[in-house]
Amino acid sequence: MRDGDIGQVLNYPIPTTDALEPPPEWARLRRGCPVAPVTLPSGDGATLLTRYEDVRRILADPRFTRPVHNAEAARIADNESGGVFNSDMALSIPQTGEAHLRWRRMISKWFTVKRMNALRPDIEAMADRLLDDMLAGDAPADLKAALGFPLPVWVICDLLGVPAADRDSFAYWSDTLLNLTRYGQQEIDAAQQRFVEYMAGHVAAKRADPGEDLLSALITGTDAAGDSLSDATLIATGQGLLVAGHETTANMIGKMMAMLLSDRRHWERLLADRTLVRSAVEEVLRFDANPGFGMPRFLGEEVEIAGTVLPSGTTAVCSMAAANRDETAFRDADRLDLGRSPNSHLAFGVGAHSCVGQALARTELQVVLEVLLRRVPTLELAVGVQELNRVDGLAVGGLREVPVRW
Repeated sequence: MRDGDIGQVLNYPIPTTDALEPPPEWARLRRGCPVAPVTLPSGDGATLLTRYEDVRRILADPRFTRPVHNAEAARIADNESGGVFNSDMALSIPQTGEAHLRWRRMISKWFTVKRMNALRPDIEAMADRLLDDMLAGDAPADLKAALGFPLPVWVICDLLGVPAADRDSFAYWSDTLLNLTRYGQQEIDAAQQRFVEYMAGHVAAKRADPGEDLLSALITGTDAAGDSLSDATLIATGQGLLVAGHETTANMIGKMMAMLLSDRRHWERLLADRTLVRSAVEEVLRFDANPGFGMPRFLGEEVEIAGTVLPSGTTAVCSMAAANRDETAFRDADRLDLGRSPNSHLAFGVGAHSCVGQALARTELQVVLEVLLRRVPTLELAVGVQELNRVDGLAVGGLREVPVRW
């Protein structure tokens, strides 16, 4: 056994109680066992990758796709359907080849940097209104509930043309879809049926009376070949964007502020130099030790990784967060450096399946940080870091609350 080997099959995600710090196993795995056998919440076995070079290589390889309803692929979640990566929603969206590229091209033009810059004033205005409400109330307040959750929900609902008033239903439906260990199959099935029915009704309404939103454009539009999206793909696309468009960003807003406020020197540096906002956002994305599950990939053919031959049929779990702490890829990888540049982190993935909404997520994170620096320079955590609690049982990572005072 090489120095640093764990010497056992780990349960994955690796359990940890620290809200902001990575499990110590990450560093030991990168050094001694970068291709490690793990047991998933489903009980199925998989292979965990933790080094930057290996994770980037597998994510960028178009041969390796999400494990969607493949009999050989590992199930992720502790329920019969296997979780979001094995779901009917994922199956309804083209996963490979030209069909996936066509779908992605139709979606991605709604999430360009140019479009996000045009949206920026409205996002900032909404952030200010939400912050007005928080500051008018009592301190301490939960920054996640007051700003981190409602802002990205409002943005993605506006893009999709769905009412933000339904956000509590969206949150519950999203959580059941992202389940690892929290919900049973019966509850998941009932929630997802309601989610599909809701989105199907919304698609039908947009087909009858199109608006100026993304779903209306997808319904009425065609790709370069003149093909349009099926209703099943439209419903799944709406679901996927609604889940990804608010769940991950809402959690990241809370984690970003906890990271920046946990050491007052970070916040003071940003107050002194607002030009660091963009690089600070990239650095907290890299530094995030509580991102959730990572990205599974089904290996449809044999591949050698770090001297280990992985046979066809392997489910590889790419831990982007562990890779983002790789000392061979980032100088002082375990130090939060708000001015780090360049910063080629893997928080949004890489290749054909990289996050289609990353420009939106970056914009929202930057706006939140700018508004809080401008409006609440005295902001601080209202509890010790050790009192922050992680979100448990879901494929996304986050903090349950982010109590702050000012």
